[in-house]
Amino acid sequence: MLVRIVKLTFKTENISSFESLFEETKKNIRNFEGCTLLELYQDQKHPNIFFTYSYWENANNLESYRKSEFFKSVWSQTKVLFDAKPEAWSVTKKAILS
Repeated sequence: MLVRIVKLTFKTENISSFESLFEETKKNIRNFEGCTLLELYQDQKHPNIFFTYSYWENANNLESYRKSEFFKSVWSQTKVLFDAKPEAWSVTKKAILS
């Protein structure tokens, strides 16, 4: 399993636009082949900073998503809302405690 973490920093005036876009597209993202979980977080001290966490069965599934027309369309709408360059990490979950 691959965990993808993306940090997104938006212009304050674009927060609601991003939230609407995410609401419209989240089911399609989650239902993309190989995606097993999708979460969205908002920083408590800096409300213009968001993080997405998505779980992928493997790197090929993530890469297929990133090359899809759906992703290209969503990304083109998202990137115009940014206040800073996004940051992304692909990580392997090493432990979980419940």
